[in-house]
Order: sequence, then C-alpha cells, then structure tokens
Amino acid sequence: MLTRLKAKSERKLAKQICKVVLDHFENQYSKELGDAWNTVRGVLTSPSCWQYAVLLNRFSFPFELEKDLHLKGYHSLFPESLPYYPKSVKCYLSRTPHRMPSERHQLGNLKKYYLLNAASLLPVLALDLRDGEKVLDLCAAPGGKSVALMQCAYPGYLHCNEYDTLRLRWLRETLESFIPQPLVNVIKVSELDGREMGDAWPETFDKVLVDAPCSNDRSWLFSSDPQKAACRINQRRNLPVLQIELLRSAIKALRPGGLLVYSTCTLSKAENQDVISEILNSYSNIMPVDIKEMARTCSQDFTFAPTGQECGLLVIPDKGLNWLKQPDTVSTEVIFEPGEWFRRSLKWDLEHHSGVGCRLSQSSIFQKQRMLRWA
Repeated sequence: MLTRLKAKSERKLAKQICKVVLDHFENQYSKELGDAWNTVRGVLTSPSCWQYAVLLNRFSFPFELEKDLHLKGYHSLFPESLPYYPKSVKCYLSRTPHRMPSERHQLGNLKKYYLLNAASLLPVLALDLRDGEKVLDLCAAPGGKSVALMQCAYPGYLHCNEYDTLRLRWLRETLESFIPQPLVNVIKVSELDGREMGDAWPETFDKVLVDAPCSNDRSWLFSSDPQKAACRINQRRNLPVLQIELLRSAIKALRPGGLLVYSTCTLSKAENQDVISEILNSYSNIMPVDIKEMARTCSQDFTFAPTGQECGLLVIPDKGLNWLKQPDTVSTEVIFEPGEWFRRSLKWDLEHHSGVGCRLSQSSIFQKQRMLRWA
C-alpha cells in the first residue's frame, strides 16, 4: 500500500516539473557539473530521494524524541569530535528518506526541533560563533540559520535583518518559536535593505552571515506557471549583481579580524564561484583559507563536487546522502576573515528562503591582514 502511494506521489510531482526550467538546467548544469549532473538531476526530480535532518532545540530539549530518533536509526551529524562542532548542537540524520512532521507555531510554547538540510549547518558551523560575539544575519528569513546560531553559542548581540515584509513576519515567528524570552533581548530584528547595512553599521560585527537571494533551483523546477518560470530565467543574470552588492555591504559591516560567510540556494556557477571570484579580485586584503579538512570529516554525510577554486567546496545532491533542506535550497558559502591568520573549515552553502528543494554547498574561508582596511 505504501509503495503504491509513494509511486502515485512520484507521478504527481513528475507532472508538476516545469519543462522550461528543466531544459534550461539541462543546458547549463550539464556543462557546469559534467557527469555529476545526471545524479543531481535524478535526485532533484525524485521526491523519494529527499532527505531531512532534525535539529533539536536546546532551549526546549526533547529527551524522549532523541531516544526515539536513535531507535528509528537516526545518527548524529559529525559523530567525530570536531573543533568547530559545538557540543550544544544536536542534529540527527537518517540514512533513508524519512521526514518528521513539522511542529505548529503555538504562542508561548517553544518548538522542540527544526527540520532542515544538514548542509544548512555547515555555514553556521564555519562561522565558529563564540559566546559574547556580535553577529549579523543579513538576509535572515525564514530564520533557520539564526536558530542554528543560537544552538551554537550565546552571542552578545544577534542582528537579524530581512528586507521583505512578509518574510520578516515569518522570521519573527520562527525566532519566537525557538528562542526563550530572556535571550530574545539580545536579538534585534530589522527590515532594512541589506545593501545599506554596511554604511549603517560600519565595522560593527564579529561574524556576518549573508544568505543571499538567489535562483531557487528546486522551487523553480516545480514552477506551475511556465511563463513566470521563463521570466525568472531571463532575470537570473541580474542576481549576481545584487549578491555582490550585498557582500560588499557585509564586508563594510564586518570588523577587522571578523568572519563572513556567504550562502545562496542555487547550483549556478555565476551566483557562486563567479561572485566569490569578483570579491576576491576586489579586495587585496582578503586571504583564502584551506578547508579541505572539513570536506574530509564530512565526506560520510555529503558528496562534494570540484569547484575550480581552492577556497571553495561544493556539496551536491546525492542518493543516500544529505542535501535537502526545509525549506528547499541549494547552498553555497564563503567565509571572509579580516585579521590574523588561522586555519578553519567552511562550506559554501547556497541556500534560499522558500520552496522545497535541494541543497548544495560550497565553502571558502578568507582572512584579511589586520593592518589593512577596506573601503
């Protein structure tokens, strides 16, 4: 019976796949990803391959649920002891496609877990958040990464910004659902154009996360309106300009010695590697950092594809491994660090804010010499 329902669901979603978008992806990603595109395509178009991770909320810790997850065969993300994986973070994964039901928002009651793609945690972990630090989540809605940041440490100040009014409401609800009232006092939510944040808050933050607006591949693939999908594809070429402007603003907001992570939700080279190349070519005092060690320790849960950049790693959808996030995304990240030299790992997490999709992830770490300043 379950097999028949599963097959019926697959057929229904197959009918919803937008041929205009799929043809565009075939042309673009077969060139950019090479042979890997065949596997990526199969996972993107097959709901039975979609996987979710469960991030437990330490402010309302579900001990019984944790036991139940163990009984169902879930395992902990990064079972090894890693220097950049805080013990306070509890994230569980399933080797087989299985999704926990989402919890409803209830005023005054904290949710016990957040559903996400495990790759969504990589940029958060790469920030290496410490207690007392000032953090900026530049494009924060729907709030999953802000929630994850609060699982890692107790920041002295967390600024969550979202320019879109409707998404801002979603962000506020997410924070209210996971963060207890005493800690809400250290969180500021704003509705500003991210391109202006650097001028408004110059050299203020120890850590900055830029989860930039981007092409949401998974969402676009299941577009119900072919004309709207075609319009999105035509507008896609303008997104890198916005992403670069957001990164320049974020760099202004970052204090000397701070760390920045860039993330999106697309497989597009133009919105990932090319954006990072533009930033690296524009700032002589940003230094890339080797992140191969993170790739090595994550290889049992993620599949990586070559990016052509020493400072970047790309996580792609693969059967049996983690790539999907709720909401769906493909993710990429880059870390910029102005300041003293040190080694760290990061993932390029291209994550978007809506839809249900795939997640890919690229990470890069960059450092700046403390004696140099940026415009």
